[in-house]
Amino acid sequence: MLGEQNPKRLAQVALVVLLIVGCVAVLLPFIGAVLFALVIWICTWDVYARRFLPCLGGRPSAGASLMLLLLVLILLLPTLFLAGSLASGADRLMDFVRPYFEQGLPANPPAWLATLPLVGSEIDSFWHQIASNREEFNGLIRQLLAPARSFLLALGGILANGLLQIALVLFVSFFLFRDGEALSSALYTAARKLGGELGEGMVDKAQDTVVGVMLGIVGTAAAQGTVALLGFLIAGVPGAVLLGFATFFLSMIPVGPPLIWGGAAAWLYSEGQTGWAIFMALYGAFVISSIDNFVKPILMARGAGLSILLIALGVLGGVLVFGFIGIFLGPVLLALGQMLFIRWIREES
Repeated sequence: MLGEQNPKRLAQVALVVLLIVGCVAVLLPFIGAVLFALVIWICTWDVYARRFLPCLGGRPSAGASLMLLLLVLILLLPTLFLAGSLASGADRLMDFVRPYFEQGLPANPPAWLATLPLVGSEIDSFWHQIASNREEFNGLIRQLLAPARSFLLALGGILANGLLQIALVLFVSFFLFRDGEALSSALYTAARKLGGELGEGMVDKAQDTVVGVMLGIVGTAAAQGTVALLGFLIAGVPGAVLLGFATFFLSMIPVGPPLIWGGAAAWLYSEGQTGWAIFMALYGAFVISSIDNFVKPILMARGAGLSILLIALGVLGGVLVFGFIGIFLGPVLLALGQMLFIRWIREES
C-alpha cells in the first residue's frame, strides 16, 4: 500500500512543480510590471479600503476605475510630458552644437577650462590641437557619431519599453484594486496555512517594508525636487518650477536628476553665464544628487523598521540582482530573513 502511494505522491508533486514552472514562464516577460503593480497596491490598499472605497458605497469596480484614473494622472501623463521635454531638449542641443559641426571649434577655448585642477592643461592643449586641424576634428566627430547613434536608439527603446511597462502596470493595478479584498484574504489564508501565526507576521512585515521603501523613494524625490527648485531659482534658470517637478519624477530612476541639472548647467554656459553654469554643476553634484545617499536610507529604515545597514544592502543588492524592482524585493527578503532568524533564536532559547 505504501509502495502504491509513493509513485502517486511523486506524480502529484511533479505536476505541481510543472504547473508552478509553467506559470512563472508565462508571467516572466511581465514580472517587473506585475511586481510594481503589487507594490502600488500594497502601499495604497489600507487608505483605499478604509477611506476611499466607503465613500463610493463599497463598489469595487467604481473604486478601481477612479484609482486607475488617478494612477494615469500620476504615472503616465508625467512620463509622456517628460518624454516630450527630452525630445525638445534634444532639438535645442542639436541647435547648440550644429555651428561647431559646420564651422569647427573656436581657436581659443574658454579661459576657465585651463584653470580646472589636474585636467585643465590637458583639455586646453587638446582643444588647440583639434581646433587647428579640421581633418582631425572631422575624424573625431566620425568616431563619436556611431556611439551617439547607438545611445539615442537605445534611449528610444528604453522610453518605449517604459511606456509599455507603465501601461501594463495600470492594467494590472485595476484588477488588484477591484479584487483586492479577495486577494488580501487569500494571501493571509495561504500564509496562515503555511506558517500559522509566523506566516501572518511575515505578510505584515513584507507590507511594512514595501511601504517603508516607497516612503523613502517618494520622500527622497520630494527632497531632491525641492532642493533642485531652489538651485534653479538661484541660478536664474527659466522654467524652474517645471524643472523641479521633472527632477522629482526622474529622481526615482538611477542617474535621473543629473539629466535635469546637467542640462540646466549646459544651458547657462550656452548663454554665456559661465559662473552660474559652474555653480549649477557643483550644486547638482554635491547637493541635489547627494541627498539620495543620505535621506533615502534614513527614510526607508524608519518606515520599514529596519536598520540602515539592512536597507542599504537590500536596496543595492536587490537592484544588482533584480533590476529596478529589486529596490523593493531586496529589503523585503532581508527583512523576512531577519524575522525568521530572530524567531528561530527565541525558540531555541
